[in-house]
This record gives sequence, C-alpha cells and structure tokens, in this order.
Amino acid sequence: MPKFNMDPKKHPMPSQDPLVRNKNFKEVALGYDEATAVDEAKRCLNCKNKPCVTGCPVAVDIPSFVALVAEGRFEEAYQVIARTSSLPAVCGRVCPQETQCEGKCTRGIKGEPVGIGRLERFVADWHMAHPVEAPVCPVRNGHRVAIVGSGPAGLTCAGDLAKLGYEVTVFEALHVAGGVLVYGIPEFRLPKAIVQKEVDGLKAIGVTFETDSVIGRVLTIDELKNEYGFEAVFLGTGAGLPRFMGIKGEGAKGVFSANEYLTRTNLMKAYEADSETPILHAKKIAVVGGGNVAMDAARCAKRLGAETVYIVYRRSEAELPARREEVEHAKEEEIIFRLLTNPVEILTDNEDNVVGLKCIRMELGEPDASGRRRPVEIPGSEFDIDVDCVIMALGTSPNPLLKKTTPGLETQKRGEIVADETGKTSLDGVYAGGDAVTGAATVILAMGAGKTAAKAIDAYIRGKN
Repeated sequence: MPKFNMDPKKHPMPSQDPLVRNKNFKEVALGYDEATAVDEAKRCLNCKNKPCVTGCPVAVDIPSFVALVAEGRFEEAYQVIARTSSLPAVCGRVCPQETQCEGKCTRGIKGEPVGIGRLERFVADWHMAHPVEAPVCPVRNGHRVAIVGSGPAGLTCAGDLAKLGYEVTVFEALHVAGGVLVYGIPEFRLPKAIVQKEVDGLKAIGVTFETDSVIGRVLTIDELKNEYGFEAVFLGTGAGLPRFMGIKGEGAKGVFSANEYLTRTNLMKAYEADSETPILHAKKIAVVGGGNVAMDAARCAKRLGAETVYIVYRRSEAELPARREEVEHAKEEEIIFRLLTNPVEILTDNEDNVVGLKCIRMELGEPDASGRRRPVEIPGSEFDIDVDCVIMALGTSPNPLLKKTTPGLETQKRGEIVADETGKTSLDGVYAGGDAVTGAATVILAMGAGKTAAKAIDAYIRGKN
C-alpha cells in the first residue's frame, strides 16, 4: 500500500440526490466509508509545521488524528480530537473548514486540501457507532462553576472545566440542551441525535443540565454567585434577537424572522406530520439575506412544501457570506437567487396577508467598512416579486435580558457583552464568550471562546484559593 495518496482532488462527499433531499429532512451528506476515509487521510503530507492547526480555533492536532485514520486506527484518532474538542461530530458537519484548517492545508496550494472536516466527521461517527467503555468521571476538586447557555460556547466551557474536576451546572432557557445547534441548524445539516449524543457525553463526565431556566428571570447572575455558591459564571447565551429592515409591511401575516421560522422547524419539529407546532406552509417564499441562516431557512421552506423559494440579497454572489457548500446545495435544490436586489416594501392585501415583495435593483459601489463593495440603489428600477411569505435572515443580536438584570455588566451598543481576550467581563468572576460577545459568528469560534474562558476561569478560581 502506498504511504501517500497524491491525487490533487479530495474524495467527494456522498450525498442524497438534490431533487430527492429537497423533499425530506434526512441528512444531506452521507459520510465516508472506512476505505474512503483511509484513502483521503493518505493525502495528508504530515507537515512538520502543521499549518492546518493554526487555522483551527480549538487547536485540534490535525496531522496526528489524520495519520491515525490513514492507519485505520479510528478510535485512537477520535481520542486525539477529543483532547481539545468537545463536539467533534458537530464540528465535522458545520465548521467552515474551507476558511480555517483546510484553508491552511499545504495540499491546497496546487490542488484541493485534505478533507479534514469530512475525516473529523467520519472519526466522530465511527466512535459513536462503536461504543467503548464509559468515560470515567473526573475526581471533583471541590469548586463549582455555572454555565449560562448550552450552545457551542457553553458546552465547550462546561466540558473543559468538568475534565479539570469542577462541578459544572449548565442553565439552558429552552427545554432541550444544545442552543443554536438544536434550534438554528436544520436536521438535514446536523441531526439532533448527534447533538444529543454530544450532550450525553458531557453528562457522563459529570456535567449537570438545568433546562427551562431563563437566567435573568428564574435566577440572576448575582443569585448564582451569592446564594447558590458558584465561584464563577460563564455567559454563553448566544445572539438570538432577530433584526429587521424597518420597511413597510414587516408586521404583516406571513412575515417571519429566520430565528422563529427555524426554531419552529428544527426544535419544535414542525416538519413532522404529527407535529403540534403551527407553521405557515406558504407556496412562494422570499428569504431576505445571504448568510448560512438564510440558506438554512430557504432550504427548510423548500422541504416544507414551498413551490418557489427565493434568496433575495443586495450584493452579488461573490459577496455572499454563506459557506460556498451551502450556496451550491441551495442551488442544487432549486432555490432561486435574486442577487443585487433589495426589498423596499412588503406588499399586503386588505386582511394584512403578504401578497408580494417590492424590491429595487442594486449595483456595487466602493468598498464599505467591512471591505465589501457597498450596494447602491439604481433609481427607477423597482419591481415586485410574487410571494405569500417573507423570512428575514438579516443577522441577530444578544438578548438584552442579562444586561437589564445584571447591574454592572458592560455591553456594547447592540448588546454584545464586553469581554477581554480571556473572556473576562466587567464583573468579578463572570466570563463570557461566543455570539454573546462577538455577535452572530460560527460554531467553532464560539467553541474556541468557551475553551479560552475555561482556562481563565480555572486560573481565576485557583488564584483565589
């Protein structure tokens, strides 16, 4: 057997046929088999300077785990990943590897990078399918930490602290743990059973989960510290407050935020035939926005029976912030892209139902503060799109509840918690990370913030004792 596979292209990911999958919520990507994973792993050159690792926010030892896959030592490969990542099955599915680890891969200079994300997913799935001995719960060190929010930042912080012996309790506002992983990302991209297995893995090492616990209402941060004996608190509450355009008609029947639409679909399983969760089964839907959330909402709408689904985005395709893979999947599933187009009014009938979306054509001008070319309206270019539902996917901000109920917690104008590079906030013993600090970003960046904060919390508590 050759030591290296010098094929310039990575193994393609097997997937459902686009015109079959756009009618079901089963996972789109089917995953590598063992032989394919081994062959793909052999494309890795095992570079001494490990450039791929520099692109990973949680510093997974990528060459080591990939080398083990190449030798067929899948469980050992999983253990390498698990040393630094609490959610490998999740990361293998939803991380933007193309701009992170794979973006740094040496093989990508003259061809395609090694399929690092696909290999991580394979290893994590193989581990779940081949149970080993239950993990040993670490010896307790006598200290307690509260985690507010069970999204990727909170889960990572909880896992790292539990491994160090802390008694960790995670408080989650919803009835299911997982945060954006369960309410925001569709089943066809991230099966909820996968998220539950990751949560169960944390429970196995002693992490306690308290659901239906809205911190700021049920308990305050001060009460967690002063009355319940938590020596530190990590705020990983995400950014779940949707933004709107402020145009006429946004209050009409048939206008959703992407957050509400995806929560009804994913967390409340509105797509199931016997679901008690109401959702509008519209026939012609416009999703306004160009990020991953917009792609998720559009692809869900198609699966829920919409005949026509539009992505309406004010810049060109080159500026779409969504992952390229998600854009291509959306196109394959017959989502229609109306680019260089911006809504100016949601049209309604006499009963306030959506009957159309008035738009104006755009052209790109000089770059703005983000570095992208600024979209400029073309006068007199208005036109209507025939739709009966509009979904706004324009980004989100942190919920203001914690700010209102936590005196002294410093936040930015849009509500993002102010924290230093370690996650330390303006309050003693209170740390924060993920979307609650940065605004809406990626799962892996939130995980990196949770990992950094865990180290800082450990140092803070050790320094007091």
